[in-house]
Amino acid sequence: MPVLRVDIGKQGLNVVIKRQLIERLTDAAVEVSGIPKHAFSVIIQEHDDANFGVGGETLDKVRKA
Repeated sequence: MPVLRVDIGKQGLNVVIKRQLIERLTDAAVEVSGIPKHAFSVIIQEHDDANFGVGGETLDKVRKA
């Protein structure tokens, strides 16, 4: 069972946007791989800015600068 995983910052993705993301990622994966749609799982993992690093700094610190 293929799993598509999206790691993203908590930037207010609402349920509608998450549904669209899941649908479109799945459709693209089916088109490219030929694997049936029902075989795919999508996981969206949201993280706080303090858990992302950019250029050696946490994203929350970068945004404050």
